[in-house]
Amino acid sequence: MLRIEDTDKERNSEAFLNVIYDSLTWLGMDWDEGPKAGGAFGPYRQSERADIYKIYLKKLFDADRAYEKDGAIWFRLTGERYEFFDEHRKKSVTKVRAAPTIIEDRIRGHVERIEDEDFVIFRSDGNPVFHFVNVVDDIAMQITHVIRGEDHLSNTSKHVELFKAFGAPVPQFAHIPLILKQNGPGKMSKRDQGALIEEYQRRGFLPEALVNFLCLLGWNPGDDREKMPIAEVIRLFDLPAVNQSNARFDDKKLAHMNMVYLLELPAEKFVAKSREYFRTQASRPEVAAALAADEGFFREVMLLAHPKIKGLEELPGYTAYFFTDDFVVDGKVRDKVMAKGDPKARLQELSEAIATMDFSADAAIEEGIKAVAVKRSLGFGDYQAIARLALSGTNVGPSITGMMRVLGRERVQARFARFLGDNVRVSPA
Repeated sequence: MLRIEDTDKERNSEAFLNVIYDSLTWLGMDWDEGPKAGGAFGPYRQSERADIYKIYLKKLFDADRAYEKDGAIWFRLTGERYEFFDEHRKKSVTKVRAAPTIIEDRIRGHVERIEDEDFVIFRSDGNPVFHFVNVVDDIAMQITHVIRGEDHLSNTSKHVELFKAFGAPVPQFAHIPLILKQNGPGKMSKRDQGALIEEYQRRGFLPEALVNFLCLLGWNPGDDREKMPIAEVIRLFDLPAVNQSNARFDDKKLAHMNMVYLLELPAEKFVAKSREYFRTQASRPEVAAALAADEGFFREVMLLAHPKIKGLEELPGYTAYFFTDDFVVDGKVRDKVMAKGDPKARLQELSEAIATMDFSADAAIEEGIKAVAVKRSLGFGDYQAIARLALSGTNVGPSITGMMRVLGRERVQARFARFLGDNVRVSPA
């Protein structure tokens, strides 16, 4: 049995545990026992295991390995005792001459640490401390492997001494590298931006992309591969291959990983994911308009955007002008487009040609635009920028031919007419 440890008290609250369960479920992960799943080694909440801790505490008292002092209960180390004046604490303390505690860590290798002072296992308020409950739970639940952050390596010698005092087998420890903040020193905490799984769920990231990214923080399969399905990670993963150096979280790399997974989604699955994300953002006006649109039109817009976006969270803003004719024209873009040649004349020419242009496919629309350009000894680009501005109010987006096909002849003509008549809203340049 394996225990992956998180000792943060706040994270062990019921509310936070529910968030963890929801996040794991969203990531596609399952577990065979625990507070919600049950199992043979319950109860699984430390707050419900007080009777078990009392039984194990009695074992230490019976073996003369525990004693009371200053209202607390202390664990007694074995070995010769002597008094030592601690300059830092400015008092005399009792030390124990003890051999180093040996830890054969699956990642760190051979580690030796010396425990030379008795330590508290129950506070004066009667509550057991982290060291005691972790070891008791590991013994009672027959834990064989403990995986936790490298910063907990300093606790392990205390835990090993407790295992020995109980006459229990010591589990295999693996202290994994810490995840560092994106910027600045120190490890990433739950308060840092990007640290919570639910944030990525809310932003429309694909769970398989996030799992893939997290698996490669501090570990790699021994080659340059980055995109790996979880089944392949499981097949190749081995604790000794985990890096000893800390890993730095990189939100840009995660975003790129998510984009790679998005681009590989089959068309219908991408459309379904898009609609699912839009529903989570339904309070936004542009999203409400998209959800109210014809399903076939929504599908065509999403498929047009599919190769261009880096994440689902970009979709509402990227596609908003498809779902409303009352969009704002970017003033800076307009000034730039209007400064070259005679763009309104080009738009008028294109508007007149649309009535007989073939709108059945992107290629047909492209040929139609080129035919207009040839008549004026101009190029495709002389018509593209002004047409895009009139149709979307900006200079970025899917191909102009795709936009025209999806919007349809009547809408394109209407938008061209509004722009030519200066009947549009323009943002300050």
